Amino acid sequence: MIILPITLTAAGAAALINIWLAMRCGRVRTSQKISIGDGGNEALVAAMRAQANFVENTPFVLVLLAVIELAWGSPLWLWIVSGVYLLGRVGHGLGMTGTFKSGRLIGTLTTMLVLLGLAIVAIAIPYTTVNAIQLHELRTG
Repeated sequence: MIILPITLTAAGAAALINIWLAMRCGRVRTSQKISIGDGGNEALVAAMRAQANFVENTPFVLVLLAVIELAWGSPLWLWIVSGVYLLGRVGHGLGMTGTFKSGRLIGTLTTMLVLLGLAIVAIAIPYTTVNAIQLHELRTG
């Protein structure tokens, strides 16, 4: 059995962040008595976009983490990248609602840089490392 500790940890943390973002939407809905849609309420639109943006980007990051982790194991830099991404997403969520104004920009830049970096690594792996069979043999002895 293959266990991907970085991907599993990041996916679990991402689920918790998604719950937090959803609860922020729910709080605005409840306080403004908006059941469906955004009711033209800017605070709700911002909270909804923070969650939607998270949901739009996080699957790509998790897939890239998983395939890189499958190919290379669990290097320290991949732990760091996953943590930076998740912290950036929290910053983005706070920035979208005005709690941490620069968080939106920091979160956006972090997301784009992490996606770009992971994408480049994923694309390069098949052309720069031993093939999967050789890698498996190296791991299992």
